[in-house]
Amino acid sequence: MKRIQCYLSALFIALAATNLAAQDLQMPTLEDLMPGGATYRSTDNLYGVQWWGDACIKPGIDSLIAINPQTGKETLLTTRKAINDALAKAQLGKLSQLYNIQTPWADRTQLLINLPGKYVVYDWATDTALARQEYPRDGVNRDYNLASNNVAYTIANNLYVNDRQVTREPEGVVCGQSVHRNEFGINKGTFWSPKGELLAFYRMDERMVTSYPLVDITARVGEVNRIRYPMAGMTSHQVAVGIYNPQTQATLYLNTGDPTDRYFTNISWAPDARSLYLIELNRDQNHAKLCQYSAETGELLATLFEETHPKYVEPLNPILFLPWDSRRFIYQSRRDGFNHLYLYDTTGKLLKQLTQGDWLVQDILGFNRTREEIIIASTEQSPLRSNLYKVNVRNGKRTLLGLTTGVHRAQLSPAGTYLIDNYSTPTIPRNIDLVETRNGKTLRNLFTARDPYAGLIMPASIAVGKINAADDTTDLWYRMVEPAGFDPTRKYPVIVYVYGGPHAQLINDTYYSGVRGWDLYMASRGYIVFALDNRGSSNRGREFENATFRRLGIEECKDQVRGVEYLKSLPYVDADRIGVHGWSFGGHMTTALMLRYPDLFKVGVAGGPVIDWAYYEVMYGERYMDTPQSNPDGYDATNLNKLAGNLRGHLLLIHDDHDDTCVPQHTLSFIKACVDARTYPDLFIYPGHKHNVAGRDRVHLYEKITRYFDDYLKHKP
Repeated sequence: MKRIQCYLSALFIALAATNLAAQDLQMPTLEDLMPGGATYRSTDNLYGVQWWGDACIKPGIDSLIAINPQTGKETLLTTRKAINDALAKAQLGKLSQLYNIQTPWADRTQLLINLPGKYVVYDWATDTALARQEYPRDGVNRDYNLASNNVAYTIANNLYVNDRQVTREPEGVVCGQSVHRNEFGINKGTFWSPKGELLAFYRMDERMVTSYPLVDITARVGEVNRIRYPMAGMTSHQVAVGIYNPQTQATLYLNTGDPTDRYFTNISWAPDARSLYLIELNRDQNHAKLCQYSAETGELLATLFEETHPKYVEPLNPILFLPWDSRRFIYQSRRDGFNHLYLYDTTGKLLKQLTQGDWLVQDILGFNRTREEIIIASTEQSPLRSNLYKVNVRNGKRTLLGLTTGVHRAQLSPAGTYLIDNYSTPTIPRNIDLVETRNGKTLRNLFTARDPYAGLIMPASIAVGKINAADDTTDLWYRMVEPAGFDPTRKYPVIVYVYGGPHAQLINDTYYSGVRGWDLYMASRGYIVFALDNRGSSNRGREFENATFRRLGIEECKDQVRGVEYLKSLPYVDADRIGVHGWSFGGHMTTALMLRYPDLFKVGVAGGPVIDWAYYEVMYGERYMDTPQSNPDGYDATNLNKLAGNLRGHLLLIHDDHDDTCVPQHTLSFIKACVDARTYPDLFIYPGHKHNVAGRDRVHLYEKITRYFDDYLKHKP
């Protein structure tokens, strides 16, 4: 095998000898390294930092500070005591800290505070508090509009605005909430017009969808909780888009025609609020249309353009109008193989492609209206990184903002003048800098996190490099964690941590190259921990992702095997002690690797695994696999129940009994297939959890996983 490149993140750690020699260092525990642990060491952050115009606001527990980005001068705006005194005087409530306040009005000396059942405005110049808008305490999915002071929310399955119930639907019809199972970039169900005068919302009719039973064992007699779960190839729900006018209390629905087997996504308003734009996608997900509807009549005004692909298109972002020209908008597409920005006018004419190259735009942070620039995050420096750039709309020139290394998440000031740049690199747990967008210069550091692992024994090294994929052409990134006290003359067991599916990436340029707490823990116990981003994973472009189309888990497994072949070439790897662990798609991969390559993998722990893609939900499953009716060979080849007889090593399946993403039928069907095949996996159930184990129980989960590897992989049989 050709090894393309490898570099050691050396910072990491000449600690090998140092760590072991230092008397005050301690072995890490799961309580230290796992969320939910009693002594969990998360990376420090600066909570609630935000913009007030071009002033950076730094909230604390007791004080609210404004920072001038140019001079660094700090000004105390107000204190928690002053705010609480004003709240008490108005009988509105009390704050325990200031991290959650907002400073949304650049031209006002006012804070927006969300207290139980109400939005409150506090003016620090006049030291007064006023209840701005109230809502029932059981209202969820709240969507507050700053301009109009209108608030939308849901109670049960119905939509409310301010003090009025907008919809009155029967069980099985849901309004004002996310639809299409949160695919296509959907994460909410309400959309205010620019001035907050009209509300677009989703209405999802699930009554035709087969209900799926989940059992609640906390009741004296177990109770059945039924969810609507459309499986691949089965009848799916139907979605409509409504528009509600709070002033007239009238609702109209867009005249989209028969909604059967159609997806409506990426909703956005025209700047004048007279029309609504959305992207319509067919059920095969290979044909998208950008449609414009009248907000006054609900009628289709125009189909601006269409996009097709033989495999699938996946619209994830609504169009975004230029703030200096309401006749033009930005559309994001992977039509040239990578997600890039395209400039259109409102007639649907393509004016120009703004970005291009073998890298992708990850996010649009906003605009600088004065200079007519778009601020983006992209992978232009490396697929492992997320860096900040400004793009000039007139000439397409790109300028890097801030550091070239690391993964950057940023907030742009309202005028587009400054960035709050929150980032991590392989050597920096977290930094927050103020960056000027005019010249890309870092003005000053707001915050530097402490090393969360200080005082703990860490790995000897963390290596990041590349190997060839199974196609002998594509390069793949890997990460390898070597145990503390590493001795190259010894033979070590290896755990391959795998995910492997779309929209995920394990190796990146964050602290310790994205290593998880459990990986560090297992390295401290004498394991090498290896991860590889196979074809099908994120941030490498369309061809890299859809190489797995209609055969999920097969090409990905071939790539993971290439990783194992590389491991076996290393003199310190024990080829007879290689295990694998993953969750969800990674659970599918873990099970598939154990069954397809039983001579390579001796131990596996599969969490929440997909076993048969025919049992998975419509939107995700059919995008990557088509339907069972149109792709019977693909579904048959990827059905792990049919490989149950291949199991030779030790395999533990873990599932949550309330998993509504990957339903328990997957694991239970596999156990039955193994019984029939006379193979012997192990099973553990977590009651009361959904599609992973959260909170305090997460420590228990990883103790369970650790014990399984210790029992069957750590030592020679």
